[in-house]
Amino acid sequence: MSTVANLLARKQVLLERLEIDPGPNEREEIERLLAQIETALGLLRPGDCRPAG
Repeated sequence: MSTVANLLARKQVLLERLEIDPGPNEREEIERLLAQIETALGLLRPGDCRPAG
């Protein structure tokens, strides 16, 4: 799986967790992780999209 695909899959799982109305601490952690994923996606350049592993 490529780096971008991996990040997008993680993002989807986190967004699904937000839909189940987590507690405030879990919501904060999910939002922090989503921000990290968005930053990573923004930093990736087309040449950086290599399969992981």
